[in-house]
Amino acid sequence: MGYEAVPGLVETREAFGETTLVVDPARLPEACLHLRDELGFNLLVDISATDYLGWGETPVAGYIGTAGGRDQNDPAAQGYARTPEPKPTRFTVSYHLLRVADEPARVRVQVRLEDGEPVATVVRVWPTADWHEREAYDMFGIVFDGHPNLVRILMEDDWEGHPLRKDYPIGGEPVRFSEAE
Repeated sequence: MGYEAVPGLVETREAFGETTLVVDPARLPEACLHLRDELGFNLLVDISATDYLGWGETPVAGYIGTAGGRDQNDPAAQGYARTPEPKPTRFTVSYHLLRVADEPARVRVQVRLEDGEPVATVVRVWPTADWHEREAYDMFGIVFDGHPNLVRILMEDDWEGHPLRKDYPIGGEPVRFSEAE
């Protein structure tokens, strides 16, 4: 399938049997409309945000699982560390799309964002984006311009911070004991 006509297309990546279209954040709604109306991607399955703060600073070891299994001869898990490729921005937001038709297809649309950089909502393209965008806002602090009701969905309204950011302070909540009488 050709994605060359997708508005704002920056990069197309094929990895692990998946296609990812990296799109300019300013043209995201336009790209999504094209994917829905011209290419038939009629279902937004999920929106997921990722925080890459500190990515690539520490080597890691491990296997990469694929549909065909793991390469046990790849020395990554035998103590040879690999440093991940650096990421161009701190955050990405990935939109997982599905074409439910006689010729089904999947594609991931991704935008790259810096901390504090907003991205336009896609609620007008797929109404189900409402809850997914609210979750990304609540957990990561990503602002979706034009969202009809961008408020917390999981955390309490007065919660401070965004718990899935890598710079969110880790620690417990203070325990409050009632006085026994």
